[in-house]
Order: sequence, then C-alpha cells, then structure tokens
Amino acid sequence: MPGKRNMKLTEEQQEMLAGKYGKGASMAMRIQCAVGEGFEAERMVPVSRVHISLSAQNADIWFTEKMTEAGAAARVIPTVNPGYCVKYFREKGWLREEDAVNMRRTEAAYRKLGANMTLSCTPYISDNRPAFGEICAFSETSVTVFANSVLGARTNRESAMSAACAAITGFVPEYGMLLPENRLGTVLVKVSAAVDSVIKFAMLGLCGKKIGRGIPVFAGLPEQIGTESLIALGASLNISGSYDMFHIPGVTPEAPDAETAFGGKAPVRTVELTDRDLDEAFALYSHEPGEAIDYVILGCPHYTWEQVSAAAAFLRGKKACVPIMILTSRTVIAAAAKSGIKEILEEAGADLIPDTCVDEKCCFRCLEGKNGVTDSPKAIYYMENFGIRMAVRDWKTCLAWAVSGKSDSCTPVSGAAKEDHYA
Repeated sequence: MPGKRNMKLTEEQQEMLAGKYGKGASMAMRIQCAVGEGFEAERMVPVSRVHISLSAQNADIWFTEKMTEAGAAARVIPTVNPGYCVKYFREKGWLREEDAVNMRRTEAAYRKLGANMTLSCTPYISDNRPAFGEICAFSETSVTVFANSVLGARTNRESAMSAACAAITGFVPEYGMLLPENRLGTVLVKVSAAVDSVIKFAMLGLCGKKIGRGIPVFAGLPEQIGTESLIALGASLNISGSYDMFHIPGVTPEAPDAETAFGGKAPVRTVELTDRDLDEAFALYSHEPGEAIDYVILGCPHYTWEQVSAAAAFLRGKKACVPIMILTSRTVIAAAAKSGIKEILEEAGADLIPDTCVDEKCCFRCLEGKNGVTDSPKAIYYMENFGIRMAVRDWKTCLAWAVSGKSDSCTPVSGAAKEDHYA
C-alpha cells in the first residue's frame, strides 16, 4: 500500500489550500493533496487539459453541486463525457420525467462549474486533443488509454471527482503515468493472429486476462493502423483488464521500436495471442440473438466522422427494418448535417444521437428482452450490467442485419471477412 508523505507545495498551491482563492478551490486542493499523498507524489504539476467522466448519477451530481455551491469554478475548462440526450429520448417516449430532470440538473451543475458541454467520450478527436507530452487530467477509461498510448500525452486515469478538482485547481499530483519511468512497456505481446479490422482489434483488447497486469507492447500488428482500430483496442483492454497505456512499435509515439518501448530492458514476460485467443474472446460476446433482430446500437465509444460516413455509404438507398441508433458527438452530427450524410442516414432509418452513453439505463430500459446487435464489446459490458443482452458483430454485419431484420449464424472472428477501412 502506498504510504503518506507531505508534498512540496508552491506558494500559490499553499494559498489555494488555505482558502485565498475561495472555499471551493480550497476543498478541491485538499482532495488533490490527499490523492497525491496516497500515491506518494512529491509535488503538484500544472495541468493544461481536463476531461470529466460525467455520469448523471446521484454521487456525481452531489459532488459537482457541492463544489459550485462553495464557489468553485474551472481554471482549466474541462470537456465532459456523455449522459443522455433528453430531447431524443423524450420524443421517443422512452424517458421518464424524473430522468429528464436529473439530466438537466447534471448539465446545470457542470455549466456552473464552467465546463465545455461536449458530452462526448471521444474528446481527443477534435474538441480536446492534447499534444505529445502535454500533462492532462482525463477520466473515462477509453479516453485515458488513447491519450497516453496514441497521442503520447500524460494523464493518470482520474475519477470524475479528481478530474473536476484538477479543473478547479489547475494542478494534479505528479505520480503514475506522469512519470517517464512508469510509461515503459513491461509485457511483450506477440500477435500471430491476423488482426486486420476494427472488430479484431476490439477482440485483441478482450485478451487482457491472458496479457495480465502491466503495460503491453504489441508486436506483429500491421504497420498502418487506423484511429478507429486504436480506439477499439484501448476500449476493450479496459473491459478485460485495467490498462492506462499500451505500445505498438512504429505506431504509438513513445515506441518507435520495441527496444525504446521497453526502455532498453527485457520484458517481465512474453505472451502470444493467436486466432484461437481472438475466437475465444469473440465467443464471450457472440450470443445468438435469434432469427429476428429488434435494434442496432453503434458508437461506444462515440463514432468518428469516418465511421458515420462509412455507415451512410453502406446504407445509401437502403431501408432498415429495425431502428439503428448511432451514438456520436455534436461536432460529428453538425458536420454530417452540413454534408448531407445525416439526411442519408435518416432516410435509411438510422438516427445520429448526441450526448448519450449506453451505460444510462434510464433511456435504454425499453430494450430489455429484445434482440439487439452492436459492434462494441464495451456496449455489451455496460448494458448487460442492467439486463440488456446484445450480440457483437462487425459494423457492416450490424447494418446488414438491420436492413434484413434477420441474423445469420455465428462466425468466429478469425474467419470473418476483412472490413473495409473507414474512409
């Protein structure tokens, strides 16, 4: 267990702790000091970007309101995770009034704090994209691992509360992923499976139990890997395990080669992942949904512009037999509306839904007992927690089933056809 020590605070930080900048800032600094002492941090360092995993849950609302009532305001403007789109789900008749009030209260609390109300779990795409080496305070597991691994920014996996405190104070305790020595790879993962599609990268991430604890360095992957595949890998790693970071030599910025990724040291262990491992991971999420399909959910994490565009190209001139719900950011929806892509999707029966995460039972409870399909293992992980079961397939299969209204037999992921790249 980490012990406690007194961190060295600057004069400004001491004054903030003492209340010079208001009660709310003092409370936030007290929390930051407690976190730092728990992890044996020696000092606080300035943070330039913050993302808060807004949840629209009671504890989240209570904390944010308590801080703002004490006068806290963001020094570093944070972006926030999705809750749920009141307008969309109210029009569908799926949302209770009490849930609408809850989300409005959540939004009001974060606006009072000074947040940028992006309500998206992919802020690193455009709204809050850090540069290499930039110190951040990001919460939400898929955000943290993408920022560290793909962008080379430095962030610990913050909670919603500690990230809010970082936004208020402008500082974070220096420990964990903020220190270069803690960012080195420790586990060599030799991939002999053919990982050539987004769904296969998702299944690779589901092999966390076999990979074990540490920072994996993946060898044997393609030289060119799309953003969506990297998002899928990181998101799935944090379903099957707990990972702040991974390396792919020649792809991730801190790993131009394997030797650099390991800091010149030998890995603590080596693991091989085969097609069989991917098939076994796929089998955990390949529930047979029955002959008829009732709905499709895509966008966990939120769909990128490339994914929305690809869905529109696939659905152009077609008509879905069941609802297609595509969760994405307001930024992507605005671009889709301007380009005409949103209209193509709507004509096919697909809705672009902003501000929404699948972990919100209040707006998806009507799907209980129905047969759904998604391209996201993370969506299945969330929704099974409140009794909604879905099958996972690649995005094209999901949309093809939506058009036909029927499923086909379960095919091992290693035998699935290679997906087209999003473009």
